[in-house]
Amino acid sequence: MRIGLFGQMPFGAAVYERLKEQGHTLVGVYGPAEKSRPDPLAEAARRDGVALVQPARWQRKGVVDEPAFEAYAATGPELNVMAFVTQIIPARVLEHPPQQTIQYHPSLLPKHRGRSAINHALLAGDAETGLTIFWVDEGIDTGPVLLQKRFPIGENDTVNSLYREHFFPQGVDALAEAVGLVVTGAAPRVVQDESAATYDAPWEGDAARIDWTRPVGEVHNLIRGSDRQPGAWTTAGGATVKLYGSALADGSAAPGTVTAAGPEGVTIACAGGAVRVDTATPDGAKRGSARDWAAGAGVTASTVLGS
Repeated sequence: MRIGLFGQMPFGAAVYERLKEQGHTLVGVYGPAEKSRPDPLAEAARRDGVALVQPARWQRKGVVDEPAFEAYAATGPELNVMAFVTQIIPARVLEHPPQQTIQYHPSLLPKHRGRSAINHALLAGDAETGLTIFWVDEGIDTGPVLLQKRFPIGENDTVNSLYREHFFPQGVDALAEAVGLVVTGAAPRVVQDESAATYDAPWEGDAARIDWTRPVGEVHNLIRGSDRQPGAWTTAGGATVKLYGSALADGSAAPGTVTAAGPEGVTIACAGGAVRVDTATPDGAKRGSARDWAAGAGVTASTVLGS
């Protein structure tokens, strides 16, 4: 099948290589213009002589950019595959191929619609998550489901660990499987249950501030649900620091109080318990061990964070 691939980054490049291995014809790669460094997917397209379309925008104020659309349409895809897409793609593009468009989303739709789905699964304390390949419509992650893959969330999983261990490798497999189903005419279209739908707002820096007075499980979920982006943060002596690598720990003290700082990390009291973090990024500095941050910042047992 003639595939038009929308995407970027290593994930997009991995999907590209897998579809090639399966014998599909990649007729075009479409993504944002590169900035300071080459994009792996764009580089793969250049290497193979595949058409590369990189408009600054696909539309302006609701009007499709005609040169961008014409460059896309000239590649003649039978199916659009959206692997890692950050641009808004107009309906005219989505509906152009005979087989239209399928997309990858890192949640079990209709739960956790939106671009911060992995974060919100952890923030909510979900025990299970997964990914969905769905048929794109004009809504935000609302189209019919083609297939889903499920996997458990461990107690100390983070956004980064889930992406590395599950969402990336299984996402590549799932998109390849989905394209195969489209080719054979066996791809389902299961309408999403709107009564079970949730939409999550983008998870960004201000929201990731740690409130040490919250229950320990909630604080733990906040830290791992922000790890590594955007990074849960607090203050120590007026300076901002992002904390990572949270694990539940024993301890009892006033919320925000550091109860230990050692080789295993820094332990901070919350309501009903404590968390231990092993990694920290002070404002304006590089990521490093929480122990080294504590030593450099003068943080010791009895220091109160976030005050």
